[in-house]
Amino acid sequence: MVVWSAGLLLYRLTPEPQVFIAHMGGPFWAKKDAGAWSIPKGEFDPESEGALDAARREFREELGVEPPEVEWAELGTFAYSSGKKVVVFVGDGAGFTASGDNFTFGEFEMAWPPRSGRTASFPEVDRAEWMAPDAAREALVKGQRPAIDALEAALAELPGS
Repeated sequence: MVVWSAGLLLYRLTPEPQVFIAHMGGPFWAKKDAGAWSIPKGEFDPESEGALDAARREFREELGVEPPEVEWAELGTFAYSSGKKVVVFVGDGAGFTASGDNFTFGEFEMAWPPRSGRTASFPEVDRAEWMAPDAAREALVKGQRPAIDALEAALAELPGS
């Protein structure tokens, strides 16, 4: 059975091309940077929810802010080596002004420390920021890196590029 996720990838072109991504929270990712970032996204059931609705919901749940009201375009579906598929929507986030002070990160619970019998809460993401595409490509988990390539290719096709 395929696991589906959907996410929103904001971009802006000035002052330089950048994308908005989030560092994954929790103890596993705490001391990692390269390969520890993600497009704000989450799982959904395509039988009961549309991908764009799920992506908007997950953005809200992970960051605690509303996604910007922009025109969203489906960038593509990207498969992880595990078989998981992520549907990514892009939008011009030039007017998105939320910052770390505005975010209320969603949380998840897990057994921590391992085998302790105790449960602890952790943020789904612990920070989010704008990055240049090359920096984002290095920062993102491997399965999401092709989304940056697809975005750059799509932007290169825009009139005036």
